[in-house]
Amino acid sequence: MSHDAGADNASANVAICVPARDEAARVPRLFEGLDRLAIPGDRSVHVCLLLDGCTDQSAAIVAAYARGAAHRVHVAEAPRSVPNAGVARHRAMMLGVAALGPEGGVLLSTDADGWPATDWLHATLAALRHAELVAGDIVRNGPRADERQDRIEAYYARLHALRRLADPVPWEAASTHHHASGANVALHSTTYAALGGFAPLASGEDARLIDDAGRAGHRVRRDAASIVHTSARRNGRARGGLATALRALDRDGLASVRVAHPLDQLWQYERHALARRAFAAGDLASFTPAIGLSADHLLGVARDCPNGEAFAMRVVPVGPQGMRQVPLPLAERTLAALLADATAARAA
Repeated sequence: MSHDAGADNASANVAICVPARDEAARVPRLFEGLDRLAIPGDRSVHVCLLLDGCTDQSAAIVAAYARGAAHRVHVAEAPRSVPNAGVARHRAMMLGVAALGPEGGVLLSTDADGWPATDWLHATLAALRHAELVAGDIVRNGPRADERQDRIEAYYARLHALRRLADPVPWEAASTHHHASGANVALHSTTYAALGGFAPLASGEDARLIDDAGRAGHRVRRDAASIVHTSARRNGRARGGLATALRALDRDGLASVRVAHPLDQLWQYERHALARRAFAAGDLASFTPAIGLSADHLLGVARDCPNGEAFAMRVVPVGPQGMRQVPLPLAERTLAALLADATAARAA
């Protein structure tokens, strides 16, 4: 697996790919953000909008924007159908591939109800010098506070910090986060093609793509310097997305919330690190006690892996207790203790 993304990234053109379904009320804010972007070097920036069966005034607003936009605008329309985030996002990305042409370039995925920070392109392209896929940060904005969702997201941010204490990798950002959202993802068009694109899932297509990237041996960097703001609306477009989660919190509060158990996650994180080291050393037998699989089994997996990242992401199973979901307060207390231990061990 080639890890020379920086060289390819030096002068690559950019396609910002956006699926939109009935977003007439929100795309003007997106367009304002896009026109304010600082553009690195002399790159061409293409804005690629997939109108996904819109029945409102989205098409007219997009057409008006295209006439005076700061960037080249490409628009395609899909017929009205059952909402499918993965299908719509992939169509938007393929519009970006077509706009970039045979030379290819960088594809950035975002949402119609989002708006990027002014330095989004600078930060994201800088991150792509270190990795094949960049998952940028998502910052919710809205007229109402969402303290409960903030608390859940803070938990997962701390959990990812534990991951990088247990399993440090050289391509990770100094300031990182936990999000894996199609509202802020960037990768080269060649990488997107190799991964087969966003899967046709009603939701979760973004997490799947990022997981597939790791399993293929690509470096995934979660970089908090790359920021897209997104709305905290309750009437979303993807079934099972953020809007659904916010409505559930409004209705049920935190009492019904279950999150990943940090002990189960830590078991995996530690073995990801061990797997990389075993692969690099060519000593898979030493890894067998930590994972409970035979050396022959590990060798069979390793034969199909281009590098240690792919091996680690493919070979580590769920923990002995499974991947438990536990109440948030219990998870927070357990994670605080684990982080304290990991920080102390690192300082020792």
